[in-house]
Amino acid sequence: MNKIVLQFGLLVFFFSVIFFTQRGLVIEKVLLNSFAIFILVTTMLSLIVIGLIKAINNNSLSKLGDISDNLAGNKDHE
Repeated sequence: MNKIVLQFGLLVFFFSVIFFTQRGLVIEKVLLNSFAIFILVTTMLSLIVIGLIKAINNNSLSKLGDISDNLAGNKDHE
């Protein structure tokens, strides 16, 4: 998952380089702006992915607990 986030961040970086270059900015300004966008996008995507993975993990653990309770017969109604 980290590889996908990094590659998407690099894609955004190169698109922003193209965008800022077409605006006629100095190359230093283009690289600084593009790098800032790369860091921002990569960090935001990493946080979203971490939250998504934690949500999936919690959901699967609760389902696993329910299944093991059903198999063991530890429900309140049994």
